[in-house]
Amino acid sequence: MEKQHKIFVAGHRGMVGSAIVRKLEVEGFSNLLLRTSKELDLTNQDAVAALFKLEKPDYVVLAAAKVGGIMANNTYRGQFLYENLMIQNNVIHQSYLNGVKKLLFLGSSCIYPKLAPQPLKEESLLTGLLEPTNEPYAIAKIAGIKMCEAYRSQYGCNFISAMPTNLYGPNDNYDLNNSHVLPALIRKFHEAKESGKEEVILWGTGTPLREFLHVDDLADACFFLLKNYDEELFVNVGTGEDLSIFDLAKLVQKVVGFNGKIVLDASKPDGTPRKLMDVSRINNMGWKAKIGLEDGIRTVYKSVLEKNIFA
Repeated sequence: MEKQHKIFVAGHRGMVGSAIVRKLEVEGFSNLLLRTSKELDLTNQDAVAALFKLEKPDYVVLAAAKVGGIMANNTYRGQFLYENLMIQNNVIHQSYLNGVKKLLFLGSSCIYPKLAPQPLKEESLLTGLLEPTNEPYAIAKIAGIKMCEAYRSQYGCNFISAMPTNLYGPNDNYDLNNSHVLPALIRKFHEAKESGKEEVILWGTGTPLREFLHVDDLADACFFLLKNYDEELFVNVGTGEDLSIFDLAKLVQKVVGFNGKIVLDASKPDGTPRKLMDVSRINNMGWKAKIGLEDGIRTVYKSVLEKNIFA
């Protein structure tokens, strides 16, 4: 990757895409191709084809996706499958047609079977049934991985894939109806503290184990892979450490400074019992996550307060 190369970051305003843009800019890459969803509908085949024909990007980072938490994934099943398939089909196919030097496709840890052995190794893909609540999203992401592999096999494209664990950081979604667990907890505890509530209700039993990666660490890993990785097998990106949802809630409670109690609502779904990534492959290549969870949450909460996001 040379500084003058044109890099198309699809989904540059999302949490992942914006972190990748920040990383590229810090590293001195200024020839970035960026389009908002209003400027370019990635589900529109003709529009994506026209952009690639006109701009001829050298590199592509596919960070655009229709995303959400358990509730959103389970409610908008058709939409999640259709939109994600369309986005990635269009971008990956046009990257091939227009001679893109390298493409990085970003998936999600939900691609793994619900009961796959922990920690999750890359080789566990397609060895069992998926978690039903987010199956459509997972199937779309699996299709993206397989499309990159197939285009590599048939056409010789240098298309690689990375599977991040649960992410958090700047530009996260704090809407309680369709956000992920960590931003939802930050908002819940903050609002409970502000309104003087005595308790915060936590969905599920609190026992599922989850791993969390700061999105700036993911961006650092993506840059590392773009420079150093050219193989077919996708790569897990995470910290290699997890904690229970209840312990996560206690950590957020501490950072926010909420003095009430945490009440569990076991009638609500837990999702997958555990999702810990085996990150030995990327660690062995020479990359490791740097941002600790408590430090990361503190930074995020400070930023949320400064930007008055919950106002």
